[in-house]
Amino acid sequence: MNIQEQIETYLASQAEPKSSDMNELHRFILQVLPGCRVWFLDGKNSDNKTVSNPNIGYGLYTIHYADGTTKEFYQIGLSANTTGISVYILGIEDKTYLSQTYGKTIGKASVTGYCIKFKTLKDIHIDILEAAIRYGVAATNE
Repeated sequence: MNIQEQIETYLASQAEPKSSDMNELHRFILQVLPGCRVWFLDGKNSDNKTVSNPNIGYGLYTIHYADGTTKEFYQIGLSANTTGISVYILGIEDKTYLSQTYGKTIGKASVTGYCIKFKTLKDIHIDILEAAIRYGVAATNE
């Protein structure tokens, strides 16, 4: 299966309304980040053990480690969780920025240093989510 097929299978495997919300978010993120690299991580490690929820990733940034090694990873992630949906905004240095900047205005969501978690899409203001995504991508493109 190619990445697009994996994503379609993953999205279809979610119960409603989560499946529809995640499909809408997937299309939305692709509109916000046209031409971005798209990833799919199935949540399994090299021993085929589940270590995280599956993630759809968008964009590309390079992580630079102190020992001089690097790793490529996505900038924005989308994942189902037990209570709803998580949008990950990775690579922001200031772990208080998302919650301080968007936490009070995004709607009914939990905002941490890199994750915006909500039950359904109707619970949040999509324009605030877009601003957070754009900020995260800009921060990792510097």
